[in-house]
Amino acid sequence: MSIFNIFNRKKSQQSEVVKYLIAGLGNIGSEYTETRHNIGFKAVEQLAADLDLEWKADRFGALAQGKFRGRGVYLLKPDTYMNLSGKAVNFWLKKLGITNSQLLVITDDLNLPLGKIRLKTQGSNGGHNGLRSIEAELGTTAYPRIRVGIGRDFAEGRQVDYVLGKWSDEEIALLPGILKELAEASKAFTYQDTGRIMSRLNGLDLSKLKDAEGGE
Repeated sequence: MSIFNIFNRKKSQQSEVVKYLIAGLGNIGSEYTETRHNIGFKAVEQLAADLDLEWKADRFGALAQGKFRGRGVYLLKPDTYMNLSGKAVNFWLKKLGITNSQLLVITDDLNLPLGKIRLKTQGSNGGHNGLRSIEAELGTTAYPRIRVGIGRDFAEGRQVDYVLGKWSDEEIALLPGILKELAEASKAFTYQDTGRIMSRLNGLDLSKLKDAEGGE
């Protein structure tokens, strides 16, 4: 191999950008925009705004792409509806050549109170249809995900009404702080050790944020 070819190979390797896919889960349609189940969409929308990225309609959803700290960042809002989220996530992982470890999924979680956020690198779907779909498409539970607590303040048999219900005024007051933390954690995911992010994020209780900032 000539010196010229060796130089070109090294140059190509050096210029190869590390890429990350951050998928926020939700349902498309204006009737779902302000529902608890769509917190994943809101999280990536906040991140796109922070990074000044533009959304464009593409295969299996809306995509926003750009760079952050020299890394390629791809944000995804699947248009498959929640139950088929895995099809969109799997398609874009393969198309972009991104590994499961560089995928971050953001979704709601009934089993966590509002204001609690949990980052995990693997685990069960916990009965969440979006995570169940991703697990089925990827063939593994080993991929990073952030679960955002929405609480379970509903009567027996009213779970669907609750997750597809709109935020209360009290919950809306907490959303800016929650979305800010989600955006910061998502950015950190692209350059920081996951364990370090977990130790900070998983200990937060954002339900107290309103009081701390002088709210009622």
